[in-house]
Amino acid sequence: MELHEYARYDAIGLRDLIRAGEVTAAEVEAVARQALEKANAEVNGLALPPFSPALDHAADGPLTGVPFLIKDNGPVAKGVPFFCGSRSVEGVVAQHDTDLMTRIRAAGLVTLGLTTVPEMMISFSTESVKYGPTRNPWDQDRGVGGSSGGAAALVAAGAVPVAHGSDGAGSLRIPASCCGLVGLKPSRGRVPCGPDAGEAMFGISDEFALTRTVRDAAHLLDAFAGPGVGDKYTAPPPSRPYAEELGAELGGLRVAVTTRAWSGAVVDSQVAEAAVRTGRVLEEMGHDVTEASPAVDWDAVMRAMVPFAIVAVAAPMLVSLREPDPAKVEAVTLRAFGEAKSLSAFRLLGAFDAQNRVSRSVGAFFTEYDLLVTPTLGRLPVPHGTLRYDDPGHTMTSWLESILDYGPFCAVFNLSGQPAISLPLGQSADGLPVGVQIVAPYGREDLLLRIAARLEEAMPWKDRTPRVFADGR
Repeated sequence: MELHEYARYDAIGLRDLIRAGEVTAAEVEAVARQALEKANAEVNGLALPPFSPALDHAADGPLTGVPFLIKDNGPVAKGVPFFCGSRSVEGVVAQHDTDLMTRIRAAGLVTLGLTTVPEMMISFSTESVKYGPTRNPWDQDRGVGGSSGGAAALVAAGAVPVAHGSDGAGSLRIPASCCGLVGLKPSRGRVPCGPDAGEAMFGISDEFALTRTVRDAAHLLDAFAGPGVGDKYTAPPPSRPYAEELGAELGGLRVAVTTRAWSGAVVDSQVAEAAVRTGRVLEEMGHDVTEASPAVDWDAVMRAMVPFAIVAVAAPMLVSLREPDPAKVEAVTLRAFGEAKSLSAFRLLGAFDAQNRVSRSVGAFFTEYDLLVTPTLGRLPVPHGTLRYDDPGHTMTSWLESILDYGPFCAVFNLSGQPAISLPLGQSADGLPVGVQIVAPYGREDLLLRIAARLEEAMPWKDRTPRVFADGR
C-alpha cells in the first residue's frame, strides 16, 4: 500500500481491505507510521513519539488493523504516561485501562500515539506552553480548536482515519469544525468514563472520537457504546446497531434552525450561512424546517460552567495535595487552583441547580422538534495566539467568556446531555472549513447518524483535502 492510497481511505475502507486480504494489517500500520511522521512534522499533533510497538489490541475485532490515536487527557491506557498538556504533570503512568480503552483494544484498533491538548483541556485552542501550537492543516497560521486539537489535526491531515477525543464544552465538535471533520458528542452516559470516575466533569464531558466520515462514527459508536460495570447511569440502548442507521428511512422531521448565539456573541456571516444552507437542504429533502431556538438562560449556563471548569482544572492537583509550581503551569491553571480553594459548597450546589434548569428548558424544546441546526463555532478558525490561556489577567469567568464567545453553540448541550454532531458542511471564501452542528433529543444518536449520512450525500465533503495532507504529494 502506498501513502497516497492509505490517506484516502476511511477506517471502514481500510478494515474492508484487510478483511479481503488485499493488504495486511502490518502493511497498513507501516504506511500509517509514515503518514504520521509526515503529517506531524507539519501540524505538531503528537504529544510523544509514536508508540513502538503499537498498544496491544485484538486480532479479530470489528475494526482490527485500523490505525488510531489516544488523547493526552489523563490516564487512559495501562503503561502509557499522560501529561494533560502541562509541564507540571510529569508523565503520570496509567495503572490500568479505562473502560473505553478496553473497548478500543477489543475493537482491534491499532493505537500508535498520544495527541496534543491545551493545558488541562480547558481551551478551544491547542497551543500549550508544553507542546507549542498545533497547526491547522488547512492554514498553518490558524488554530485547530480544542481540546481534542492534536487528534483533529492528524485525522484531517490523513495520518490516521480516526482518533480518540473527549468533549466537555465542545472539545470534539469545535476541532471538527476547525479541521473539516465529523465530530460526534454522544448522549450523556452513552460511552463509559470509568472505572476511576463515576461521571466525567459532573456529567458534562463525553468520550468519543474524530472521524472523516459518518460511517466511521457509526461503527466506532457500536464499538464504544454501552454501560460499564458500576456506571452511575447509562443512556438507553439502541434498538439496533448504529451502523444499520446509515441509509435508513427518516420520515418527515421537525427541524429548527438558529444562528443566534444565546450569549449574544457576534456570529460570522459565512458561518451563519452554512447553517442556513443546511436548513434549506433539509427542507428540500421534505422536512419541516423553521427558525426556532431553545429558551436558553445564558446566565445559568455560566453559573454552571464556571465552577465545573474550576474543579476540572484543579482536581488533579487537589487530589495529589500539592501546590502547583507557578513556573510549570500556565496562568489560567494557576488561577483555577486559587479559585478552587475558595469555591464553596453553596456555589457548587448553585451550579447543579443552574445545570438542571438548562437541561429542563432544552429537553422541553425537543418535545416539539426532532432536530436543531446551529453553527458549530461563532467564527472561522482563529489565528494562533487569539485565545491566551497563559494570560495572567484572566479570571476563570473571563477565560470561559472568551472561549465561549468563540464557540457559543456547543456547551449548552454538554450541560443538557443531548447528542450533537458537527459536520463539515461549509467552506469560507478562502477555503477554510465551516462546521454545522446538529442536535437530537437525548438518546437519539440513531436519528442523528441517519440525518448526518443523508447530509453527507447531499453536501459531500470527501473530495476536499487540506494543504497539509499525508498523501505523498
